Amino acid sequence: MTQLEMWRGELAELTPQAAKQQLQSKPAGAARNALDCALWDLIGQLEGKAFPSPYFSINDAIETAMTVSIGEASAMAAQAKQYVGQGATLLKVKLNGENVVERVAAVRDRDVAPDCKIILDANEAWQTLDLAQLFQQLAPYNIAMIEQPLPSGQDHCLADIVHPIPLCADESCHTRAELAELKGRYEMINIKLDKTGGLTEAMLLEQQAREAGFSIMVGCMLGTSLAMKAALPIATRAEIVDLDGPVLLGKDIDNGLKYHSGNLYLN
Repeated sequence: MTQLEMWRGELAELTPQAAKQQLQSKPAGAARNALDCALWDLIGQLEGKAFPSPYFSINDAIETAMTVSIGEASAMAAQAKQYVGQGATLLKVKLNGENVVERVAAVRDRDVAPDCKIILDANEAWQTLDLAQLFQQLAPYNIAMIEQPLPSGQDHCLADIVHPIPLCADESCHTRAELAELKGRYEMINIKLDKTGGLTEAMLLEQQAREAGFSIMVGCMLGTSLAMKAALPIATRAEIVDLDGPVLLGKDIDNGLKYHSGNLYLN
């Protein structure tokens, strides 16, 4: 029996608003996210409003990162150059623990992406590297942010390492419960609705994180425009947006988000 099937009987007799409130007591994750966002949409339909607007003020165009997949440095440079040629202004470079500087240098090359804003996703893979040295080696490449350099649970190792580039917690931050442990180790958190368990907790996490001094990134798992739309209320206010999931799919839903020149558009 799936989580959704287990929760169905408990929530079915409640009003949508009450069900959404009751749902927050369930474990955060993809199942709760699916139901939470469905309830937001249902409430909108019952009120004659299309989610996510007009509940939220959504920007007409939102700059989103375009993902450069991990591979040989030359292949990564070629993919980055293609995105830049299409108008992208923000690149997310996926990395592991190998050839980090070589790959970053290839993407930042003056013939590839000399002017783009670049963020790095270390994918929790830098635990065997000398981070203090690596951060200094990366500093000349004008990197805007580094995401999750160490595995979740090893964040304490970052407390005493000087990092000229801001760090962002991804796997280490799911809900508000983790925020206190991230203070002094990261400057930014990555909010993903599949981690928070839906938009309801995501908005509370955003508010509490900002009050604690964190900047906000909003990201996504691989998914269609349906999943991305639910994150737009956070994206409108976030410092960094990474909602290019549909671009990586072979086929998106009908009437999905539009992606052009490094921006996503609701219509």
